[in-house]
Amino acid sequence: MVFKYFLLAAIHVICITAVCDKETVEWTGGPLVWAEAATKAAYQSSGRYISKNMIATRGQIHGDHAYLAIPRYKPGVAATLVQVSLKPNPCDAVLVPFPCLLSQDEKDCQALQSVVDLFIDIQDVLWVLDVGVVNTLSCPIRRGPPKVVAFSLKTGKLLKTIDLSGLVSQASRLQYVVVEYTPTGKPIVYVSDAATRSILVYDVLLNKGYRVVLPKAIHAGCCRRDVLYIALVRKGCGNNYIIFSYLCSKRVFSIRTDYLRTGSTAGKIVDLGPKANKYLVLGTDLGSAVFFRQEGQPEIYRWDSNTCFKPENFLVVYKSANCFLSTQVMPDVRRQRMRILESNFPDYIQDTVGCGAVQQINLLTGPC
Repeated sequence: MVFKYFLLAAIHVICITAVCDKETVEWTGGPLVWAEAATKAAYQSSGRYISKNMIATRGQIHGDHAYLAIPRYKPGVAATLVQVSLKPNPCDAVLVPFPCLLSQDEKDCQALQSVVDLFIDIQDVLWVLDVGVVNTLSCPIRRGPPKVVAFSLKTGKLLKTIDLSGLVSQASRLQYVVVEYTPTGKPIVYVSDAATRSILVYDVLLNKGYRVVLPKAIHAGCCRRDVLYIALVRKGCGNNYIIFSYLCSKRVFSIRTDYLRTGSTAGKIVDLGPKANKYLVLGTDLGSAVFFRQEGQPEIYRWDSNTCFKPENFLVVYKSANCFLSTQVMPDVRRQRMRILESNFPDYIQDTVGCGAVQQINLLTGPC
């Protein structure tokens, strides 16, 4: 997925940042909508709202809104799950806490504490991965158990809370969540646990979950603090697959989800091929296409997982502007488009953003 210079000639470029301004949604820091000015003042005076410490890293689209994860990396993140309108607006966008501000109170261990990933399924259910640990870039504090929370996007109501405490260890680092429905209609949740080299599998209807430990070979050459990416793809044969790889891993792997649901990976994991360098998985098109980029690089690539995992099958479909890097590629189902969530995330990490990181949702244009 990431390649040496001589391989780039084999990659077909089909579209790069031909983005119309009116399609771009942009904001700086965390411009939250407040029900009352007094509430905002109280949050600011107590240090619970520091706009420049907020940055959206993951997102999903439903209707006219994008739902965004704002992890509590630093103090002052008043809301860790928000929605933003995608309708054209001449002013900077504003963020609305979802489902409400009270549901994200750090003082309430049952509330959302730090959302790191989210996923919208085919039933319009928003699944939210909350790691329960705040201030992860400064002084980590566990405020609550790791959990997956499901909300109906039709009603905005809470549907389910899955406590993952029994499936994790003290060393666990949960990072990504995807959800599928079995042929009989059962929702199954998959969560990557990078530190334990595992994928957590949870049957929502049976209220039962287990940890599937992956072979040591997939972690070869990686450290304990690495990132374990997972992507759910649907191929023409009717089977769903999870494609996975560590950031520092030299290879990419896949496994059919029906095999994962049996709890065993013996002889079931497929080695898709080598990587020339590190890459970050950014999302899928809800079908067989996987989007990714090279670490620190602005180009986004699209790979159809029905084809071999080779450079000639990787298409450059987008290039971020200077100072921006993408963190999510999101399908916009209603408009039959793909959108990009990007920001100056490295500046945020280095605390050189001034009033806050600039974040934007752009349109991925062209036949992508």
